[in-house]
Amino acid sequence: MALLHRAEIRPTKLELLATWLPRRRWFAGEADAAVTRVAAYRFDDPEGRVGIETLLVRAGSGPILQVPLTYRGAPLDGAQSWLVGTFEHSVLGRRWVYDACGDPVYAAALAGAILADTGQAEEYFESDGRREHRAPSMGIAADGGRALAGGGLAADGGPGLDVGGIGAVERVADGDPTRIRTGAVELAVLRLLGGDTAPGGARLTGTWKGQPTPLPLAYATPR
Repeated sequence: MALLHRAEIRPTKLELLATWLPRRRWFAGEADAAVTRVAAYRFDDPEGRVGIETLLVRAGSGPILQVPLTYRGAPLDGAQSWLVGTFEHSVLGRRWVYDACGDPVYAAALAGAILADTGQAEEYFESDGRREHRAPSMGIAADGGRALAGGGLAADGGPGLDVGGIGAVERVADGDPTRIRTGAVELAVLRLLGGDTAPGGARLTGTWKGQPTPLPLAYATPR
């Protein structure tokens, strides 16, 4: 469950991305154009400390780009190269925003979504002590989930992922797809959606307004 706040954020997430995205090797779009949001989905951090949100955006009339982000209340050790920037949140204070592909909490959440079908987080606004459900702007689905060696997943491939069993992030190759290697799984996160890239393995797909046919988002292969 993701608890959201009706808060003011400065600079906004899209303003941060407008500066950060054109410097990525996989960027496609208009470098000087405003970045607009197409859709988004979130994962849960079991410890409730890290916000995990994946934004689908486009720069001007460019293609849809997938940008996973993590939000932290303090800097992540050793992850300076993955820092997108910081913003001031009117409720939570300063937040450090990372390209989630370099964040081990995201790697565990993505592996769980693909291989254990844990799904996306339910989103709620918290206001005056009450929680209001927010309908998702897109749907995600896993197909072909398989068990991790060593019991990381339930025997039937269903929910039961041991987050600790994913292992630390050993290496990240930033490209399209961005490849993340941990001790237990290799992940591939597609950046430009709708292309013909198919790294192989179990797959996460997404649908959103204007895109009723599922498109691949990411892949996972147990090691």
